[in-house]
Amino acid sequence: MTQDLIRQREQRIGWLLLTPALILLLFVFAYPIGRAFFLSLFTENLGTQLQPIFSGLSNYHRLIEDGRFWESLWNTSVFTGVSIFCELVLGMVFALILNQSFRGRGLVRTSALLPWALPTAVMGLAWAWIFNDQYGVVNDILSRFPFWETNITWLGDPTRAMLALIVADVWKTTPFIAILLLAGLQSIPEDLYEAHAIDGATPWQSFCQVTLPLLTPQIVIALLFRFAQSFGIFDLVQVMTGGGPAGATETVSIYIYATVRRYLDFGYGAALVVVTFVLLILAVVLAGFLLSKARINVSGGR
Repeated sequence: MTQDLIRQREQRIGWLLLTPALILLLFVFAYPIGRAFFLSLFTENLGTQLQPIFSGLSNYHRLIEDGRFWESLWNTSVFTGVSIFCELVLGMVFALILNQSFRGRGLVRTSALLPWALPTAVMGLAWAWIFNDQYGVVNDILSRFPFWETNITWLGDPTRAMLALIVADVWKTTPFIAILLLAGLQSIPEDLYEAHAIDGATPWQSFCQVTLPLLTPQIVIALLFRFAQSFGIFDLVQVMTGGGPAGATETVSIYIYATVRRYLDFGYGAALVVVTFVLLILAVVLAGFLLSKARINVSGGR
């Protein structure tokens, strides 16, 4: 009975300490999304001086039939999926390297964070020059090989423009995943690897049977953060391609920006915001489910 009372008291104290953060989240996230949902129920009447007309869910019906939205959602999904996969693989490699003991490890770890610390807009402008078809570094390097095409229009071709965006995003955000995974690697006891090696396991078997299972929570957390950031990517795309060519790299955020700022269609833009938010919430719920299962498996394995 005493333990139950102590547990209930700790829970009350925990909720009390969380209350300021919950209130802050309510004003920062809940109110804007609620306001966006309210605006999405109206249709702008730009031809007259009248107030917006209440139209119910007509904006959402329009969204279902909007081919441009589905194309931007596909572009966002391709960009997010390929970027996250490459960042996870490279981040794991870098984390394993940075977890080793070698001279100058602290300097290398600090240097690895520099791409992530740079402002995205500045970095995007630099990569736009790197992929420039006339003065870019990439074409200058490729021109030195006789079997490569010269003056490649990287940002003028749909496939190459998406590839350039993915390369720029992977270069910038791989250190973020590497640091998260490095923190997880440092929490794994060395005794587990020594015991596994005594049983005759190879380094690859130790990685698959020890490292990956114990690192699964950090992997899920890293994927959760990166999915939210990649799915809402705006500044990198706006600086490098502006959504072109011909909408080949237009993401959902770029489409929302054009709908609200260029076409002044606030009701439909708000509907796009609400749908995008719902998609992100579904991804968070899925990631939370995977994280809980990962924790159960890890505790069960121990």
